[in-house]
Amino acid sequence: MIPVYVAAGSNIDAARNLARAAAEIVHTWPDSVFSRAYTNKAVGFEGPDFINLVVGFHTAHPLDFVIARLRSIETHCGRPRYAPKWASRTMDLDVLLFGDRVEKTTDYTLPRPDLLKRPYMLGPLAEIAPQVKHPTEGRTIGELWAAFDRDGHEMMPVPLDLPVKSG
Repeated sequence: MIPVYVAAGSNIDAARNLARAAAEIVHTWPDSVFSRAYTNKAVGFEGPDFINLVVGFHTAHPLDFVIARLRSIETHCGRPRYAPKWASRTMDLDVLLFGDRVEKTTDYTLPRPDLLKRPYMLGPLAEIAPQVKHPTEGRTIGELWAAFDRDGHEMMPVPLDLPVKSG
């Protein structure tokens, strides 16, 4: 079984869409564990604040299946398949880590490069998987989060009604 970590975010009807996405994720991957959710400012464009969290689960499925299933969940939450990258969205699900896989294609890069730049990805991941070693950095997620410069990156916890107990 491969450990997978996925960033989830929304800034359109965020609480409802994140709860819906979480329910579908749990249906597909019953061992899912969720971080706390946080609000943060939109990055790269003007828009409402996002609510973000990270979910971890294990899978025997190949990466292509996982990505296709996550895209299907985004669509069920009302996200058009070819929505602009820097815009408000009902749901954004991005694979951060897929085991220790290191790979770059036209569709994705693993590990996700933003993971080391975005506190709303790295912080929640450190909550649920602090002992996981980053495949290219050689340090644990907990160590990377402890060293992260958090100045100017305010994240406020937000209670969400998720379908399973959070990590």
